[in-house]
Amino acid sequence: MNYPPRTSQRTRREFLGLALPATFAGPLTVAAPPVPASLARLKIIDVESWVLTCDSLFVVVRTDGGVTGYGEASPMNVRATASLINEALKPRVIGRNALDRERLWDEMFFPTYKLGVMGVQPEAIAGVDIALWDIFGKVTGLSLSELFGGRRRDRVRMYASIGGAADSTPAEMARRAAQAVEQGHSMVKIRMDWGTRRTDADPAHDWAVLSEVRKAIGDKIELGFDANNGFSVSTAIRLGRRFQDELGIMHYEEPVAQYDYAGIAQVVAALDVPVAAGEHEYTRWQFRDLITEARVDIVQPDVTKCAGISEALRIAALASTYNRLLVPHQTQPALGTAANLHFTACFAREERAQEYDLPASSGEKDKRAILNRVIHPPLEQQGGYLAVPTGPGLGLEVDEAPLKRLRVD
Repeated sequence: MNYPPRTSQRTRREFLGLALPATFAGPLTVAAPPVPASLARLKIIDVESWVLTCDSLFVVVRTDGGVTGYGEASPMNVRATASLINEALKPRVIGRNALDRERLWDEMFFPTYKLGVMGVQPEAIAGVDIALWDIFGKVTGLSLSELFGGRRRDRVRMYASIGGAADSTPAEMARRAAQAVEQGHSMVKIRMDWGTRRTDADPAHDWAVLSEVRKAIGDKIELGFDANNGFSVSTAIRLGRRFQDELGIMHYEEPVAQYDYAGIAQVVAALDVPVAAGEHEYTRWQFRDLITEARVDIVQPDVTKCAGISEALRIAALASTYNRLLVPHQTQPALGTAANLHFTACFAREERAQEYDLPASSGEKDKRAILNRVIHPPLEQQGGYLAVPTGPGLGLEVDEAPLKRLRVD
């Protein structure tokens, strides 16, 4: 089906108009009820990093008051991240008040920035920071979304994020996309997974995949495409025009290398379709530049990557200030998803759904099924939606006995 072309000026104005309500919905200073005097100072007595067999990294923060917080860090470099937590972060927070989240964040971030602020360092901080917010919620008796000022919705629409397209046939990707629609998803995103090492590896294959997916899901299902940094600027523009005009995509993610802000800006200027990025930005300063220099339409912070909830709140304020839509990135199905649900329910527009990662192939481990056996309640989508947990903190109970059996460190 051919979709009528639209001018970039009108389309981007129309699109950004969708984000106007968010301009008045930025995060404010967190206000919580008084903390019981007996828990006003909870001394951190241990920080544990658990590398799991399913390539996940959980962080456990224990206090002298018996309140335990759980967090999750991005699993891109699990052992390196775990080592950084153990060697660099743990000594800085042991003995400190677990409720002093802002001071602890500063203490973790600024003295260790030379360890790498585009990857392992902020990912390690994220795991600890999420656990500290979990503790704060448990002490106050409030969920994270209540601590953020109140969620705008009790459930979040999830889009099916399907990876592995570079190594799959168009027919296989079309089958998986159709299956996701049958499960209730009203939006599908295809991830190519080429990466910057194979720039412009096979544009013909990319087109064939997305064309077959569109045929399989029909014209009423929203369709997105994640190039995973795989295109040159010229190819991103050429294919992007075909994607928008002939396939009607409504989300074009990381079309060129994530560090090439000038290149991203060229793609944004040339196309009507909203351009998204942010999973490879880790701090508020990088997101500032992503917005002002790359000029993306959609920002995608990942709470397990961008130094945790504390920094994600600052990034949400930036997105609101610059009138950009917030569509968080998230591929971790347990604690990361729970943290992201609270964040999305408060600060993201419902029309732009949260990511729901599906296994890249039929033979890949289903992390969601594995981890849902150790968290309660399990996070299972119903009709394309996930309910926002309502319990204190993350809203999940973690069963450490079966979880310990998954540890490999």
